[in-house]
Amino acid sequence: MISEEQLESLRQSGVKVRVIRDANPENDVKGYVVAWDDKDVLIRRPNRRVIKLSREYTFEIID
Repeated sequence: MISEEQLESLRQSGVKVRVIRDANPENDVKGYVVAWDDKDVLIRRPNRRVIKLSREYTFEIID
């Protein structure tokens, strides 16, 4: 699970992240960290829609 400090760093820096949900790259979610709670993270996608995802997924920074 991604930590509070890591999420805060991603939100403040405004970097784009990739959330890996399973082995299929087509199911990855790309966007910006907006908010989070104990179990979930809100990611804002490029089309400005917001998706609620589990904090258990793998988060990577996109260069």
